[in-house]
Amino acid sequence: KVYLKFWASWCSICLSTLGDTNDLAKAEEGKDYVVLSVVAPTFNGEKSEADFKKWYSKLDYKNLPVLIDSSGKLLEQYGVRSYPTAAFIDSNGKLVKTRPGFIKKSEIESTLKSIK
Repeated sequence: KVYLKFWASWCSICLSTLGDTNDLAKAEEGKDYVVLSVVAPTFNGEKSEADFKKWYSKLDYKNLPVLIDSSGKLLEQYGVRSYPTAAFIDSNGKLVKTRPGFIKKSEIESTLKSIK
């Protein structure tokens, strides 16, 4: 299962929840999911890829993988129109749910538990 978080460096809600996302990514015990995040440089007001990487390297989220969507294709495929947007993918690779906006860590965990 995959929890996919689409976010941007300028998004205050995104930044305020990066700690929780990092904690979800580093949790190991009983974990049957992967946490990934996606940033799309130059799309929707995001920094250039080089500027984003330089900025992000100064943060302390060592467990949170950040995928770079330089073409914007993932944004398009998942219908991302605002940040943050969450996508939940089941163990068969099927998109189960997408949801824009703030989601509490406990709700992310319960959603991941509820999907197969």
